[in-house]
Amino acid sequence: MLRHLISAADLSRDDAVLILDTAEEMARVADRPIKKLPTLRGRTVVNLFFEDSTRTRISFEAAEKRLSADVINFAAKGSSVSKGESLKDTAQTLEAMGVDAVVIRHGASGAPYRLATSGWIDAAVVNAGDGTHQHPTQALLDAFTLRRRLIGPDAGLGRDLAGKRVVIVGDILHSRVARSNVDLLHTLGADVVLVAPPTLLPVGVETWPCEVSYDLDSALAACDAVMMLRVQAERMNAAFFPTEREYSRRYGLDGDRMARLPEHAIVMHPGPMVRGMEITADVADSPRCTVVEQVANGVSIRMAVLYLLLGGTEPAV
Repeated sequence: MLRHLISAADLSRDDAVLILDTAEEMARVADRPIKKLPTLRGRTVVNLFFEDSTRTRISFEAAEKRLSADVINFAAKGSSVSKGESLKDTAQTLEAMGVDAVVIRHGASGAPYRLATSGWIDAAVVNAGDGTHQHPTQALLDAFTLRRRLIGPDAGLGRDLAGKRVVIVGDILHSRVARSNVDLLHTLGADVVLVAPPTLLPVGVETWPCEVSYDLDSALAACDAVMMLRVQAERMNAAFFPTEREYSRRYGLDGDRMARLPEHAIVMHPGPMVRGMEITADVADSPRCTVVEQVANGVSIRMAVLYLLLGGTEPAV
């Protein structure tokens, strides 16, 4: 296993399958009356969040506590960062406290890589999302959800996603989730199709290991899963499409479009969902939608990542 987890592109097929298989063991712990393992007792993990987050922060905190780690939550608001303190000074403060791992979410692409390679801190670094760049644990929990739903919890052990077809729809340009999923799903053998208006596709997307389409209806017919992405208005500095209504009509998933999916296909969303924009309420609340399941799987995946980075070679459970 690697020293840090900065990008989904850093993982080999064997690395990714090892994390997914370890997460399967961790998921079984959640069914026990006492959901704790002593694996990281005595280790200190800092959640260093410079951006707002609900699911990711709570998910990491739950994972750390279930592994019996000591947890320090750091939010940029209300800290010395708001007074102008640099990332370097914050990191050296944490180093002086003797932390073992740092989970970092930052608005600047590349901040976790800088923290991991600068020599400022001698701790494992886990990227919890950096700018529009990467969000590797989200891609891992998405792959875990796909494998459980399409292959099965037990039947999937040791297996990748070869032959599966995943359609990712929406604001690809600003989405670290899309970039991470393209990297990881390609590594695991799946075929990925990106669907978006031309204005919401990044420059150079033709070099990515995936297909690109502008027509959602034609892409849905033969897919195993469709992943809807939120339009990230907070990262936009221009008008990327005429109106929300037009975007929703052409690139939103409603009941009619869901009915055209193959019977076994699932609907995914990394959250938070904007109901009525990229996904309608009836689709979001349908049994085919895995949003709540993805949140639960996120805890198992993050337990697996922290265990493999910090726990050593002992059996996970």
